[in-house]
Amino acid sequence: MDIRRKRQERGAGIIVLIMVVAFLLTVGIMLLYITGTGPEVAGNVRLQERAFNAAEAGFDAVWRVLNESILNGTITDFSGQYRTTYNGQPVLDIPPTDSLDNPYYFRMLTDGELVADMERDPSNILFLNQPLSNDTSLSYTVFLINDEAGGITPNDRDCLVVCIGRAARNTYARIEVMIEIQEST
Repeated sequence: MDIRRKRQERGAGIIVLIMVVAFLLTVGIMLLYITGTGPEVAGNVRLQERAFNAAEAGFDAVWRVLNESILNGTITDFSGQYRTTYNGQPVLDIPPTDSLDNPYYFRMLTDGELVADMERDPSNILFLNQPLSNDTSLSYTVFLINDEAGGITPNDRDCLVVCIGRAARNTYARIEVMIEIQEST
């Protein structure tokens, strides 16, 4: 009887050993996966930061241009400078709104879709894929949106500036800033 019991215990030991090895193998594979994706995630975050920096550079550039134009009296308001089309059509009735003008159509589109549309139709764009002077792998696109379109009392002395920064691998970041021309006293 002792021989039979020892054989049963030896079989149980092999099962326990197989379970321990399987567990350790699973933990090892998970560690390899986690350590392998860490650098990839860090690279994606780095690209996103670079795209955001490009968008900020776009805002700085448009701020200089608009500020100078306002100060020297070249422009007194933003009428006629707004981006009002998408895919060659006036921006009306783009889902989810069915019966109103939609001045915020650009928020329903990806940055890549917007830039591609502006490359096809570059009307009313302040900057299109403008490379940064210190790093030509980064670029920005800037356009203006009429924030009062769609039934609100118009005021062409303020607008929404949309800056889209672009980095490698078509990584985009967007900044939206409301600006207003102040009344001179």
